[in-house]
Amino acid sequence: MGKVVAIDGPSGAGKSTVAKMLADILGFEYLDTGALYRAVALGLNELGIKTDDTDEAIEEALKKISVSFKNAKVFLNGRDVSVEIRTPEAGHYSSVFSARKPVRDILLPIQRDAAEGADLVAEGRDMTTVVFPDAWRKLYLDASVDARSKRRFDQLRLAGVRISTEEALKDVSERDKRDSSRDIAPLKVADDAEYIDTSDVSLEEVMQMVLEKVGEGKPSA
Repeated sequence: MGKVVAIDGPSGAGKSTVAKMLADILGFEYLDTGALYRAVALGLNELGIKTDDTDEAIEEALKKISVSFKNAKVFLNGRDVSVEIRTPEAGHYSSVFSARKPVRDILLPIQRDAAEGADLVAEGRDMTTVVFPDAWRKLYLDASVDARSKRRFDQLRLAGVRISTEEALKDVSERDKRDSSRDIAPLKVADDAEYIDTSDVSLEEVMQMVLEKVGEGKPSA
């Protein structure tokens, strides 16, 4: 396994943006694990699987689903679903289905395989605690609920998704509750992870802190 920078944190903390920039700076590969979960959730939805279906039903449906992440694009059974998976609905189902054991079981080896023969920046909810517990560097990005819901609102509006500030806040709050209270691999700060609060700082300042934690100094001006 190559060097892995594992990044965890709640929705809207800036993980994806930071992970992409860090991977580019370090010359590492980038893995958006949240996109994989969203793609699986989309596939289950399209197969008619409900969130309260049994693990057996989900496991059977997963046999018909293939997901991959390549060149910052997500593919479901060979179809580019990079845009489809970014809706609030896709985020909801991703958060719900990600708590189910068959889904986590099928994606765990896919995520770990990404680090075979490559240096990797991987971001998600359990990168530091479950997927890469022996990662070279571990970071936990966090921010206040208000800051994260505003980012979520801006992100979706920029993507052309109609959403109110109240809906964005509800989406973030509900995902926080599901991610931190699930029985399997709940979102938490690993004991050996570096904690970074991104609430009231610029992206440049966040990257300075991240690079210092990783041990690569500060980005050039």
